[in-house]
Amino acid sequence: MSINIKKCTIEDVRLLQEVSVETFIETFSHQNSPENMKAYLEKAFNFNQLEKELCNSSSEFFFIYSNEEIAGYLKQNTDDAQTEIMGSDSLEIERIYIRNKFHKQGLGKHLINKAVHVAIERNKEKIWLGVWEKNEGAIAFYKKIGFVQTGAHSFYMGDEEQIDFIMTKSLLSHLSERPFN
Repeated sequence: MSINIKKCTIEDVRLLQEVSVETFIETFSHQNSPENMKAYLEKAFNFNQLEKELCNSSSEFFFIYSNEEIAGYLKQNTDDAQTEIMGSDSLEIERIYIRNKFHKQGLGKHLINKAVHVAIERNKEKIWLGVWEKNEGAIAFYKKIGFVQTGAHSFYMGDEEQIDFIMTKSLLSHLSERPFN
């Protein structure tokens, strides 16, 4: 299996929109009302919103390819693009999604490693993310690779308030180590 990670550019906005909508629906449609899904998708993944995010110098998107087919993506934020005030020593993983047909192939770890490498290059001391409290598989994955719950915040899916756990991993011990396996 050939794995490749490529930084998204403004020219990728339509493809990013397509993959974002597909993976979000695959991940959350079975646990949310169609109305709330529709409202969230229209707000978070409309063309103008994604274009704005791609143009923000404190945000980056990366596609991951498996055998030259797009398998998912990562969105990471630093500085004022972070969705919570976590300080200039932090990098946020705002989105990490893998298309269903590519699950269980270790691609999530590749994207986490990409975020860790970027964070270390930029002298960040920690990496963090928000994960829905009902997404037990993702929570278990993050715990397995050393993230710990350090808080929680509200996330709105349409008009429904949901709780995301904030999970954090210190990078101080990883500055001289190899990436996650």
